[in-house]
Amino acid sequence: MDSSNRIGQGLWNKIRSGRLTTTFTLLATLSAGILAGSMLTGNVSAKQQKVDSSDAKPIVIPNPVTLSNGFSAIVKQVGPAVVNINTESLPKESTSKGRRGQLQGPPDGNGDQGDQGDMQDFFNHFFGGQGGAAPEAQGPQHALGSGYIVDPRGYIITNNHVVDHADHIYVKLSTDPDDPTDPGRPATVVGTDKDTDIAVIKIDSKTPLPIVKLGNSDGAQVGDWVLAIGTPFGQRNTVSAGIISAKNRSIDEGGDANGVALNEFQKFIQTDAAINPGNSGGPLVDMAGQVIGMNTAIFTQSGATEGIGFAMPSNTIASVYNMLIGPDHKVIRGSIGVQFQAEANSAVGRMYGFANGGVIVGQVVPNGPAAKAGVLPQDVIVSVDGTPIKNGDELIAIVSAKKPGSTVKLGILRGGKNISLDVGITDRAKLYADRDKASDESTGPDVPDAGQSKLGITVQPTSAATQGKLHITGGVTVTAVKPGSFADTINLFQGAVIVEINRKPVTDMASYRAVVNGLKSGDDVVFVVRSPQQPNSGNTYIGGTLQ
Repeated sequence: MDSSNRIGQGLWNKIRSGRLTTTFTLLATLSAGILAGSMLTGNVSAKQQKVDSSDAKPIVIPNPVTLSNGFSAIVKQVGPAVVNINTESLPKESTSKGRRGQLQGPPDGNGDQGDQGDMQDFFNHFFGGQGGAAPEAQGPQHALGSGYIVDPRGYIITNNHVVDHADHIYVKLSTDPDDPTDPGRPATVVGTDKDTDIAVIKIDSKTPLPIVKLGNSDGAQVGDWVLAIGTPFGQRNTVSAGIISAKNRSIDEGGDANGVALNEFQKFIQTDAAINPGNSGGPLVDMAGQVIGMNTAIFTQSGATEGIGFAMPSNTIASVYNMLIGPDHKVIRGSIGVQFQAEANSAVGRMYGFANGGVIVGQVVPNGPAAKAGVLPQDVIVSVDGTPIKNGDELIAIVSAKKPGSTVKLGILRGGKNISLDVGITDRAKLYADRDKASDESTGPDVPDAGQSKLGITVQPTSAATQGKLHITGGVTVTAVKPGSFADTINLFQGAVIVEINRKPVTDMASYRAVVNGLKSGDDVVFVVRSPQQPNSGNTYIGGTLQ
C-alpha cells in the first residue's frame, strides 16, 4: 500500500473506531477523496481505459423559456418600486423606557445587531412580549425594514414602527448597488399615524421613480393568492407567496380585563405568505399586481414566520396617506364623544333590546358633542345618517371619516323607544387630549356577599375614593373570582365595580344581594361594571346565561 492509501485507511479506521466522530462529515469526505485520488493516479483498470465514449452526446442548455407563471410577471411589475429601509438611532444621554415587545435581533447584513426596528419589526409587536426598560445603548442602533414607492417624486409608504425614533433614515432602491458600506439615500419623514402604524417618508430623485398601484382591499377574498415582497432578515428583493386566510382581524396589544380593544383602527388582512423580520412595511400584492395591504406583523412563538401574518388593508392606507401628505401632515379623525364595548355578549343584546345590531353607549364624554346633544349611557346607537349600525367597528368607520364641524343624525334606541338626535363631529385627538390618567385605587377588606354560590364572586362596598375616581355613587367592588365559576367564564374580573345587574341599579350591598337572590338557572345575567384601572373607559357590559 502506498503512502496516500495508508493515510486514507488510517483515517477511516479512526472514524470507524469512534475516535474522530466529531469530524465525521469532513473527514469522511477527505478520506474518500484521498482514496479516489490514489485510484485515479495508479489503479485505473484497463477495462475503464478502453471505454469508447464517441457516441455520447454533449448536454446542450436550451434557450430560456417564459413559463405561464403569473407570479413572475407580477414581481417584475411591482418589484422595482419596493425599497429597503435602513434606520439609525443614536444613543441618548438619558435612559428612556423601552418600547413594548422590544427584542434584540439577529445580525443583519453588515454584522450589526438589529434592534427595535429589526426584531420589534414583528416579534410580539402586537402580542405583548418583553416589557420594561431596554438596556442603555452603547452606540448607534441599526434596524431594517421595507417600503414601497407610490409617487414617482419619491413618496414612500412604510410602517411607523420601522422609522419611529430613528435619527437617520436611508432608502435603497432595487436597482441600487448592494454595497454594505453605502447606507442608501437619505429620507425624511412626511407624516406618521401611530393608530394605524402607517408612515410616509420621502427621498429626492432627479428622475421619476417606479411606483406601485394600490388596489381596493374590500375586493380581496379569503382564499385569493397574494405575494409578500420585501427585505426579510436583510435579504433584499425577496418574494413569498400564499393566500388570504382571513380578513378584518384585530391583533391589539391588549385590552382591559374584558377584552375591550385598545386600538379600534387596526383591522388586518391575515395571510399565510411567509413574512419575517425586515418584511415590515413591504407590500402584499394580489394577482392583478395591485397592492392590497402592507405587511405589518406576525403571530410567532418561535421568532420567525409560522404562517400567520397580518397586513394593513390598502383602503385604510390610502385614506391615511392622503391626510399625511396634506398641509398639516397628520391624521384627523372625527368623534362624537362616546365610549362603548367593541363586541357585546349576546345576552347583553337581548337584555337591552338590540340583539339584531347596534352599539350600547358605555360613557358619554363630558362636554363632548354627544353629551351636548343629549346622548345618555345605555342608549343604543342603531344608525348614523340612516345607515344601520351592526357593531362598534361600523360606528367607528363612519364617524371617524367625518370632518370635524359637520353633523350626523343618530338613530337611538332608548328604553324600547326609537329617537333621533343631531350630534356634532369634533376632532378625536383634541377631545381626548386632556383625559385623566389616574392610578389604581386600593380597596378595603373583603365583606361576604350573596353571590358566592350562584356567581362565584365575593364583593365589598366600593370605597369613596374609587367612587370619586369613577364619578359614580355607590356600587360594589369584586374582590375575588372563583376559577371555573359563572363569573369566571364570562370574564367578570377582580377589581370591577358593579353598578348595575339586569338593568337594576346596584348602589350598596343590600341592593346587590336583592338582585342576586332573585337569579335562577337559565336567566340571562348582565353586569354593568366600571374599571378603576381605566376610569375614563366608561361602562362595560358583561353577560351570559346562568347555568
